[in-house]
This record gives sequence, C-alpha cells and structure tokens, in this order.
Amino acid sequence: MKKKLMWSLVSLAIALLTIVAVLSQTGNMSLLKLNEYLYGADPLYLILAVISMLGFIIFEGEAILVIIKSTGYPRNHWQGLIYGSSDIYFSAITPSASGGQPASAFFMMQHGIPISVVTAALLLNLLMYTASMLVIGAICIIIQPFTFLNFHLPGRIFIIVGYIIIAIFGEMFWLMLKKKKLLESIVVKTLKLLKKMHLVKRTDNKIVKIKKKMDNYADAARRMSGQGKTLLLAFLLNLLQRLSQLMVPVFMYLALHGDASKAPTIWVTQSLVTIGSSCMPIPGGMGIIDYLMLDGFGKLMTEEAAARLELLSRSLSFYICVLICGITTLIGYIQTLRRNKNDRIL
Repeated sequence: MKKKLMWSLVSLAIALLTIVAVLSQTGNMSLLKLNEYLYGADPLYLILAVISMLGFIIFEGEAILVIIKSTGYPRNHWQGLIYGSSDIYFSAITPSASGGQPASAFFMMQHGIPISVVTAALLLNLLMYTASMLVIGAICIIIQPFTFLNFHLPGRIFIIVGYIIIAIFGEMFWLMLKKKKLLESIVVKTLKLLKKMHLVKRTDNKIVKIKKKMDNYADAARRMSGQGKTLLLAFLLNLLQRLSQLMVPVFMYLALHGDASKAPTIWVTQSLVTIGSSCMPIPGGMGIIDYLMLDGFGKLMTEEAAARLELLSRSLSFYICVLICGITTLIGYIQTLRRNKNDRIL
C-alpha cells in the first residue's frame, strides 16, 4: 500500500507539472479559458466523447470476462468492471503499467478464480491488447501513410520505437502463454533474485509449489487457446477498447467546432501518439503523450488550438478516466473487505 501511495503521489506531481507545461506553451491559454470553451462546445459530441471514455473502461472488463468464462468461471458485469478498472488505475500510476495486472489478479482471486486461470487469462488479454495496437498501427500506415511525417524527428523516433516495443511484448506474451517452461523459468529466476536481495526467504518450497501450479496454468492456457471464438471475441473487445479511447480526441475536436474533414487525421495522429507513448516506462505515458499530441496536432491547427484540444481530450480520456477507475477499484476493495469479514464471522 505504501508503494501504491507513493506512485499515486508521483503520478499526481507529474500530471500537475505536465498541465503547467502545456499551459505555458501558449501565453493566452488558461484553465478559465478552457472552461469557457467547454461551455461553448457542441453537447452531442461532448456526450459521445464521455461515452467513448467509459467504453475504454467497460470493454477492458468485458474482454477479461469472456476469457475466464471460457474456462468455466463466469462472473458478472460488475465484477468485470472491477477487474478492468483496477487494471487501468494501477497501470496509470506505475511504471510500464506494472501494477495493473497484479491488481486485477487480486480481485479475480478474491472472487474464487484459481491463480492458474487468472495468470493465463491476464496473459491472453495482454496478448490481445498488443495485437489490437499492432493492427491499429498498420491501419494508420495504410489509410494515411503521410500523417506520420507530420511529427518532428523525435516524435517519429518515439513512434517507431513504441511500435517495436509493442511487437516485442506481443511475442513475449505469446511465448509465455504457450511455453509453460518459459514462464516457469521467469518466475523461478525472479524468486531466486529476490532471495539474493534478502527480500524473500525459503524459496525452495515456493518453487516446488509454483511448478505444481504451472501444470494447472498450462491446462488453462491450452483450453483458452483452443477456443477460436473466445480468442476472436477477446481480440475484438480489446480492439473496441483501444478505439474507444482513440475516439475521445476526435469527438472533443468536433465538440470544439473543428473541421470535420480533419477528423480522420486527428484519429490517426492520436493512434500514433498512443503507440509512441509505449517507448518509455512512465506512469500513464504522462509527459511523452502530451508532447506527441502537441507535436502531431500542431501541424493540423494553431498552437493554441492544439494545446486546447490536448488538455481537454487528455483530461477526459486519462485523468477523469483514471479517477473513475480509482473510485470503482476502491468500492470493489471495500466490498472485498466486508465479504471477507462476514466469512470470518460465519
């Protein structure tokens, strides 16, 4: 909990510094002016932007539900929302999204899902996530190959490196899902390293237990991988999740009475921004995403308009989204504590 609190404070500090930096880019921009722009925005597109932001949260949970249901552990939509929200929230406040999957795993195990199924399900979901991002990147290059050139050289480098990293992670997740020995080796070596650092004691018994659980993991992974419809649906839900988030800047741009003919370019630009943000292990991609958004949007509109769109769309798609996920996670955690307390009483 202390580490999570620390990263929450670090993320808040980075967020505040980022907002101040973006505002300082244009002397005429202020929070008061942003509020005035919102009052004058088209309410229909604002509503669509909010729906898209919520879709990013909902589709995350639904994808996980589809995967675990295929192994005989159906759970309800509220539980799926908790899985997705905890993943998004802790991914946003920890480097390289390292806290998202463990947080989601915690709630899944609290709901009676075996750790072997949880591990395989989260790995499969990560694989579908990376696959969806690779597909989106390919679509961007196909439909608008020259939008990539709108970015300055550092931005292009970030995007290329981000795409390569996503591809590498996708391959790694696939190998970990299909090769039990690889995952087992990673876990065992991690435990041995922790023992050398005097963070873990008596690893021998833990390693024996892990090797036994790996057999159950391999069985769960095999059942999931053998269901084509489940894989396709999980991929489509992950694709819808990413598309939902990527549509927020488009709807925000239209809400601010932007030129509708530029909407496809706004979408491609935001997609490349999201890919580029994967190049650095910064919580929520803060700073790097903002730089890339200003860089890409700056070629499509004035500097002030780009800063306005960046601040408003980023506030909705990230800051408000993370706040909602944090509240949902907290509610889920309180429910878990109450249920465990009642179980002890009974």
